[in-house]
Order: sequence, then C-alpha cells, then structure tokens
Amino acid sequence: MDSNNLERNLWQHIVSEAEQQSRSEPMLASFFYMGILSHQNFASALAAFIANKLDSPVLSSAIIRQEFDQALIQQPALIVSACLDIQACFERDPACDLYSRPFLFFKGYHALQAYRLAHYLWLQGRKDFALFLQNRISAVFDVDIHPAAVLGDGIMMDHATGIVIGETATVGNNVSLLHAVTLGGSGCGKSSRHPQVGEGVLISTGAKLLGNIKVGNGAKIAAGSVVLADVRAHTTVAGVPAKEIGVPAEQEPAFNMNQQLK
Repeated sequence: MDSNNLERNLWQHIVSEAEQQSRSEPMLASFFYMGILSHQNFASALAAFIANKLDSPVLSSAIIRQEFDQALIQQPALIVSACLDIQACFERDPACDLYSRPFLFFKGYHALQAYRLAHYLWLQGRKDFALFLQNRISAVFDVDIHPAAVLGDGIMMDHATGIVIGETATVGNNVSLLHAVTLGGSGCGKSSRHPQVGEGVLISTGAKLLGNIKVGNGAKIAAGSVVLADVRAHTTVAGVPAKEIGVPAEQEPAFNMNQQLK
C-alpha cells in the first residue's frame, strides 16, 4: 500500500470510529469532534492533537502546531511513520481494539509523535527548539527521548512510563518497548555511547541496555535485564548482567509480545 492510501485508509477508520464513539458516549462528543471530526485529514488532526498536549505558558499550542504542520509538509515520511506506529499498537496490543485508541489515549504514541517533530527540528539545526520539546515531552508524558536519537517506523511503546532513550541510540523498525525501558549511555565521549537496536526486537518491562552495544534483529530482552554486551540476532537474553538463555519462538518477537522465556 502506498503512503497516500495508507494515510487515507487509516483516517477513514479513525473518523468512522470517532463518529460511533460520539454517539455511544455523548459526554465526550466535543472531545471526539475537536480531536478528530473537525479535521479534514490525518496530518491536520495529528498536528493539532499533539500540539495541544505540549501547550505551555512559554510556547503555545498554536506555535507548536504551526511548526508541526510545516514539518509534515516538508517531510511526508513523518505521516507514514505516525500511521505505522498506530498500526503497531493495533496489531500488537490486545488492549487496543480501535485505530483511534492510540491517537486519542495512548501516551506512548503521543510521546513518539512529539519526538518525531523534535527529531525533525534537530536535523534542521534548530537544536534549542528540539531540546525544549524533549523537555515538554518528558514532563507531559514521562517519556524522555533525546531528539538526536534515531527511531524507525512501527514502534510500539506499551504504557511507556519511564522510557528513556539517549542521544546516540538507534532503534530499528517494528520494535516493541514496554514501560521503564532504558537505552542508556556509557562513558563521556561524544561518539556513539548508546545501544543500537535492530528490527523486530522485543525489549520487556524495566530492561536496561547500557553503552554502545548492538542488539541483533529479532532479539528478545527479558524483563528487568541489564544488558551490557552485544546481543546476537534471534536470541533471548535475561538476567543481571544479561546472558543468552535461548531463542525466541518467533522470528520477530516484537510482533507477538510473548514474554515467556525458553
């Protein structure tokens, strides 16, 4: 499916759901209208919704929305990423039964889209604005992602509280991170000092990955693990410090969210 169809189809689902939700919960009809039904397309709704979340006495939601609107025009890939992140929530989170749920209610999704704006600004050389947004994201959502970090598409941050991702970290496509995950640094050098995470990886609750280590595609990091060394592709690690204990039952454990260790 091309990017235009992806956005259009997802938006149709979200609008249809919002109409039904407005009828079934009239007390929230204005919320559904302002968040979704008053907008012509997904990009407009996304920019407005995230900007309202980040509103502050120092920088109004109107200014943030203007910057987000401009970013989405200049970098349409941001819209694709936002759509794929919603799909990731819908497909992997059994508590997510509607496409509109992440858009309206999941702070991990909100934090991720706000990070994507901050990352865009960082790449444009507007580092102070990007760092201001990082601070607001951390304060509002309790998710701290440095705007220089590089995150792929189809990311799911389940619950998301306490997630920290450092400046030189990279995260591949289709990764699932649960709450309290840290991709932290080691050392004071300016070179790469944070984890490089491959695709399809599952990083479970409270796992701490520290230093310039590589996590191969399809790896599984068990809950509460402290990972200080490279993790081979399609292996499971657990413990403090983490050690290889087996292999995941799936090629890409991020999709199945299976927490069992074998």
